[in-house]
Amino acid sequence: MSHSAFLLVILAGLIHALWNIAAKKAGGDVRFAGFSSLLMMLIWAPLGIYLGWAIVPGWGRLEWSFVVASGVLHVLYFITLLRGYRKADLTVVYPLARGSGPLISSSAAILFLGEKVSLAGVLGILAVVGGVFLIAGGPRLFAAVNDQARQLRVRQGIFYGLATGLFIAAYTVLDGYAVKVILISPILIDYFSNFIRVALLLPALLRDRPATLASWRAEWKYALVVGAISPISYVLVLYALQSAPLSHVAPAREVSMLFAALIGGHLLGEGERLQRVLGALCIGAGVFALGNF
Repeated sequence: MSHSAFLLVILAGLIHALWNIAAKKAGGDVRFAGFSSLLMMLIWAPLGIYLGWAIVPGWGRLEWSFVVASGVLHVLYFITLLRGYRKADLTVVYPLARGSGPLISSSAAILFLGEKVSLAGVLGILAVVGGVFLIAGGPRLFAAVNDQARQLRVRQGIFYGLATGLFIAAYTVLDGYAVKVILISPILIDYFSNFIRVALLLPALLRDRPATLASWRAEWKYALVVGAISPISYVLVLYALQSAPLSHVAPAREVSMLFAALIGGHLLGEGERLQRVLGALCIGAGVFALGNF
């Protein structure tokens, strides 16, 4: 991976961790996803229109198919993530989602996109996944606990974390193919696929307007953070994908765990900091390996 791609991924990881913490603190549901997408559409309209004015009219069925598919997968990902945040700890859902996603997407890139990976790259991927496992709770995730309520939260965290990871892998491979092979602009595929997200989420906002208004009053600040900065993190990753293998970029994105584990654990009081630090060191070593081999 080139140094420029590596730096893009590192910056994307910090931004990604910050908006996930905001989403967790919001505690919202599908309405929050709708608010975030609407604000994203408005905030980034000048750039989207400026860059797309001469390009988008020339898109054909192939380009629009990828835009629509990307929008659908991102909606499924965000709704699943938010539901997991409501039912379990961020430090269970987020690490499992971020750990399983790159493992699946890297495997897909190697199997279906013909990417090659060195032994150091394989060890880096495994170190990232292992670190994510430690941050998520390590063996505790699969051990019986006496507190039934806690046991239920852990099980739900595992389920929603893995489901979210599957959607992460799906949209990562899809969007990676779009920017590397079809040569769609990273900014344009992210911005215009957001229109699909808005269209899919709008019925949920209109179904119960009093509840939507109440949710808006409670969550608009967090939705503004997500709408403003989440596109930056993902577009940076897509730019990195244009010059680096998906099988390296996808796991390296998990440097966000370094930030989410420390910042999120402190802000949300979810405990077990020593194990989290050990996991973070594993992720750091894995990301270093992926960035230098």
